[in-house]
Amino acid sequence: MPTYIGLLRFTQKGMENIKEFPARFDAARQAFKAHGGEVKAFYVTMGQYDAVAVVEAPNDEVMAHIALTVSSKGNIHTEHFRAFTEPEYKKIFADLP
Repeated sequence: MPTYIGLLRFTQKGMENIKEFPARFDAARQAFKAHGGEVKAFYVTMGQYDAVAVVEAPNDEVMAHIALTVSSKGNIHTEHFRAFTEPEYKKIFADLP
């Protein structure tokens, strides 16, 4: 199943309601599960981003759907990147000319 790295930044609205974040994150975790995905790791961070998530989703369309659904609540801005495991990137590299 494809792996994605998510970089999250709280919006002003998200900061104003920061105590509600654990419940919102639990809802996001359930959304991944309901769509056949999984949150593999989650970290609150310091610096440019407020949190980092490592997630799996069945495909890009499901990942986009979940990211847009979560972001549409107005509490976070997200960026997601497809991540390739070592076996996946080795297969990609093996086919290079």
